[in-house]
Amino acid sequence: MSNRKRTAALATAAALAGSAVWMAAPAAVAEVVNVDYACKTPIGDKSAVSPIDIKGVRSGSGYKITMSWQKGVSSSPVELGAGSMKPSATIKLGGADSGTLAVTGPANQAAIPENTPIKINDLSGTYTPKKTGKVTFTAGVLTIKALGTTTTCTPTNNAAPSLTLDVTASGGGSGTSGGTTSDGGSGGDLPQTGPEDSAIALGTLGGTVLLAGAAGTLWLTRRDRTARVHR
Repeated sequence: MSNRKRTAALATAAALAGSAVWMAAPAAVAEVVNVDYACKTPIGDKSAVSPIDIKGVRSGSGYKITMSWQKGVSSSPVELGAGSMKPSATIKLGGADSGTLAVTGPANQAAIPENTPIKINDLSGTYTPKKTGKVTFTAGVLTIKALGTTTTCTPTNNAAPSLTLDVTASGGGSGTSGGTTSDGGSGGDLPQTGPEDSAIALGTLGGTVLLAGAAGTLWLTRRDRTARVHR
């Protein structure tokens, strides 16, 4: 086999291997997970099961994480008027990160009849990775505030993650976890507008002042020499 053919064959094999690796390691894996909720309500303990879907979409240097309930998880003995029910929740982070992500959403747009399962609107929040690696997102505590009361629903079945993201921390390095990305591509760093930029700006300003000072000194020197000649 000639060197040219051998080189072409190696290049093709490398490309196929790279494609295989990419296909074997998807940037995001999501699945709908049934979550058993135990709810503490103003009228006693309740339980419900709802399939939970969590999705992530790249947004700037982070990810917009959206949590969806496919079934209602609690009910009210009285009608809840439009705008009277406000939900919020937490999502547990695992894998390369830890802690929780808070997600929120709008109040109910339509009235919820009495003794009817409460359908939760989609809740969302922004996650910014502090570490590089695979991060899991699992349903956490759901809180429902309505008519001056608070209902808290806690998962009890050790549910599996609804989403796994292959994320890259800003700057590409590792750091402490916390805070609040969903394709797993490595996002570019945002332009810095902090102390480093200020230092550069001050350095430029200093250079300008220095040049102005040198020019002023040169002008004064020439002026002094001219005055001596005309004396």
